[in-house]
Amino acid sequence: MSLELKLAETDPANWIATLTYRSVAAVDLSARELQDLTTQARARNHKAGVTGMMIYQDGQFFQKLEGPPESLKTIWASISADRRHRDIEMLSEHIVPARLFSDWDLLVYSRNDPASGNPGAISENSGLFAKVPVLVDLALGGDDIGINTLIASLAEQGWDGDVILGQLLEPTARALGDAWLADDCTELDLTMGLSMLQLAGHAVRHRPTPEAIRETKYSILLATAPGEPHMLGTSMLADLFTDAGWHVDMAFPDSNEALANQLGSQRPDALDIGMSDAFSRSHTLATLRQTILKSREASPDHLTVVSVGGRMFAEAAATADSVGADHARQSVVGTTVRIAELIRQKRQIRS
Repeated sequence: MSLELKLAETDPANWIATLTYRSVAAVDLSARELQDLTTQARARNHKAGVTGMMIYQDGQFFQKLEGPPESLKTIWASISADRRHRDIEMLSEHIVPARLFSDWDLLVYSRNDPASGNPGAISENSGLFAKVPVLVDLALGGDDIGINTLIASLAEQGWDGDVILGQLLEPTARALGDAWLADDCTELDLTMGLSMLQLAGHAVRHRPTPEAIRETKYSILLATAPGEPHMLGTSMLADLFTDAGWHVDMAFPDSNEALANQLGSQRPDALDIGMSDAFSRSHTLATLRQTILKSREASPDHLTVVSVGGRMFAEAAATADSVGADHARQSVVGTTVRIAELIRQKRQIRS
């Protein structure tokens, strides 16, 4: 569906437009030329209320922008007419209720920038987003040693485990999905890459959980949506909840009935249903809504907090209300605290 048609169906004043494209530079840019381009783009984006990120590598641009629909349409017209690049290919176009890069007029990463002194180095302003292309290459190359070496080096540099998950592993999973959609890798490459990220996630050390929270023994069932083959988010959640002192069970059901049966027998305090972290899967909203309905019917007299996650929630393309859940996580980071709060709130309301 085109951006114009989407705008006709919603209120542009309350929603955010996003677009992702790639292109080829007309000529190779020097570090100074890239800096000049970046400065101009940041000023333009700031004035228009647009945020996003751009990667420049081997003479190619990859850019994701988000902002008011009309502003983004104007900027896209300017980008399309810019003669500094060619072979412009739109990869995605969406209307969503929230931003991913709210603090960045334009987050820029260039592996070819000699000024960095270290290709792929982390700048003090960019968090770990700059490492995403590096990790994508390692994952698609099947280099599990390289992946774990990278994660270990970041930990040694003092990067917090939550930051590694939220700014590196989760964005890399989405980037792998984009690579598959662009035919830059096979489904096997994608699956292997996600599996390697899953294993690397187990090595991430998380900040200590406050004793007040650890002493509250909540239970949670972490499940992939019935038939969902990707389990990166669910796996990372298992580590986070276990470290936080929760009783954790996992399920990989092949049907709503199988999930409902496990819920009925275990009666956990919370249920998290994970969708793919690589693909949006927005066409499955109705199916997920039915899964949650069946899950609640499995134990109607028991207060179970239902959380959902996956790329379509990380990108704010779907909300908890849209599927009948209590919580939609945009990241695995912070989920343990948020669900604990929801459990306490539900219990207070009942009492």
